[in-house]
Amino acid sequence: MSPLTPVLRTRLTQLLNIRTPVLVAPMAGASGGALAAECTLGGGFGLLGAGTSRDNLRDELKIAAARLPARAQGARLPVGVGFLGWQLDSGTWGADTLRVALEHNVAAIWLSFGDNSSIAKWARFVREHETPGPRTLLFFQTASPSDARKAVEQWDFDVIVAQGCESGGHGFADAPPLTALLPAMRAALPAEVPVLVAGGLANGSQLAGMLAMGAAGAVYGTRFLLAPESKYTDSQRAALLAASSSSTVRTMAFDHARSTLGWPAGVDGRGLRNDTVADFESGGDYDELRRKYQEALKKNDTSRTIVWAGTGVGLMDTIKPAKDIVKELHTDCVRHLAAVADVLKPAASNEAAPHEGSKL
Repeated sequence: MSPLTPVLRTRLTQLLNIRTPVLVAPMAGASGGALAAECTLGGGFGLLGAGTSRDNLRDELKIAAARLPARAQGARLPVGVGFLGWQLDSGTWGADTLRVALEHNVAAIWLSFGDNSSIAKWARFVREHETPGPRTLLFFQTASPSDARKAVEQWDFDVIVAQGCESGGHGFADAPPLTALLPAMRAALPAEVPVLVAGGLANGSQLAGMLAMGAAGAVYGTRFLLAPESKYTDSQRAALLAASSSSTVRTMAFDHARSTLGWPAGVDGRGLRNDTVADFESGGDYDELRRKYQEALKKNDTSRTIVWAGTGVGLMDTIKPAKDIVKELHTDCVRHLAAVADVLKPAASNEAAPHEGSKL
C-alpha cells in the first residue's frame, strides 16, 4: 500500500505517531491481533479486545507482533488492548490479563464499562505496572462529559473516547448522538485533550465532519467487521452486507440469550434485529430463548445469533482488507476536507458580490 498522503495531523496522530486518525475498535470476539496489526500497518491504529483468557490475549498479541515490523528495544508495540471494567473486577483474571498486555509493551490500554472507582483503580494499576520507557496511553470510553473530565484530571487518562448511541455492540442506553455528545465533551475538557468519537461511523466524510467539530480521530467498529482479518464469519459478514440503516436495534435480548448479564446498569447492545430479538420483545421464556440461541450457534445461523452492528451499517457494501479500509476512509476524509476548504477560498475579483440587503 502506498503511503497515505497528505498526512492528517491531530493531537492523536502526534501522540501515536500515525498518519491518519482512523482506529479500529477493541471488539471482543471480532478484533484480534491480525485486524489490529493490519489497521496499524495501513497508517491508522488498531486495538484488540482482551477477551476472557490471558492465554488467548497472549496469542493474539503474538499474532500482532509477527505482522508488524521489528521494533527497536524498548519501543511500544503499536497496537492497543481494550478491557471492560466490570470484567476486570471479576477476580484474579483482571490483573493477570492486564499484566499480559503490559508485558507485551502495548502502546495503549482502553478501559470502559466500569464504575468510577473501578476505572480509577485499573488506571492506577497500569501506571504502577507499565514498563519503563514511553508512557502507555490510557483511553477512557464514556458518554459522560463529567466522567471524562474526572478521567483526565484525577485518573491520569490521556485520551477520551466519546461513544454515542449509534454505536454497535455494547454501549450506554441513554447516550446522546455523536453530534450532541462531541460538543459537550469538547466543552468539558481542555483543548489539548484528544477526544475520539465512536458510534455508527461508516465512511470518511463522517470523519471529516467530526474533525471539523473538534474530534482528534474516529473509532470504527462495524466497518472493520467486513475485513477478512476480523473474526466475524462469512455468514455474519453476509448479514451485515444485507442490512439497511434501519436494521439495528438496542436490546438486552442477546445478553439474556447468552447469559452475559454482568454489564453495568444502563448498558445494552446494538445489533441486527432478528428472531432472538423478536422472541425477547414478545416476552418469551428465557430458558427457551437460550436453548434456541445455542442451537443456532451450532449452525452459525444469524437469524438468531448476534451480529453486532452500528447504525451506519447500511452505508457499507464491500468486503476488503483492513489496510484498504484505512486507505479508503483516509482518502474520503481528505476529499471532503478539501471540498470544505474550497468554501473558504476568497471570491474572485470578477465574482458578483451579494446584492445590497443580502443577509449572507
